[in-house]
Amino acid sequence: MIIHSPDDAEVIDRARRDPAAFSVLFDRHAPALHRYVTRRLGDSLADDVVAETFLAAFRRLRHYDTAHRDARPWLYGIAANLIGKHRRTEVRAYLALARTGADEVAESYADRVEARVSASAVHRELAEALAVLSPEDREVLLMVAWADFSYEEVAQALGIPVGTVRSRLHRARKKTRAALGGADPSAVQEEEATCG
Repeated sequence: MIIHSPDDAEVIDRARRDPAAFSVLFDRHAPALHRYVTRRLGDSLADDVVAETFLAAFRRLRHYDTAHRDARPWLYGIAANLIGKHRRTEVRAYLALARTGADEVAESYADRVEARVSASAVHRELAEALAVLSPEDREVLLMVAWADFSYEEVAQALGIPVGTVRSRLHRARKKTRAALGGADPSAVQEEEATCG
């Protein structure tokens, strides 16, 4: 027997009549969104930002265009606006990472101990590069890198044309590569993954 799992647009349409159905959307997307926001702002703000994101989404259910079957870009767009209110916190975290090489936000205690023993200059340089990017360029870069969004999903999330996504991403990658002395940060991460 095949069980039909409703897509996000169907869930939202149902939630407009039955608000309890909104919990499906929360259960489906909150964990990944929480990881993304934690990566951006730290654990102390992530719970609040995710809660505010879903509250805002719930309030805007009537305005959601159900032609968009996947609500992730919509939710991340709301989160991006809320993250924008905490830009100073985000930049401070990147600058701290640039100084210490230890990512207090994304690493467990064991990871932090190991990172302190073998702190990577690449992580510091990458964090510093992220800190000096414009908020708009950083938002696009991190949605692609950390949320694994396509250009179209980023465009939908931020309400900008795909061409703007491409130009911001190109600019962010160029600046990031320059800060890393021409190194591709994704290649460095792949090397670390195969060595560890």
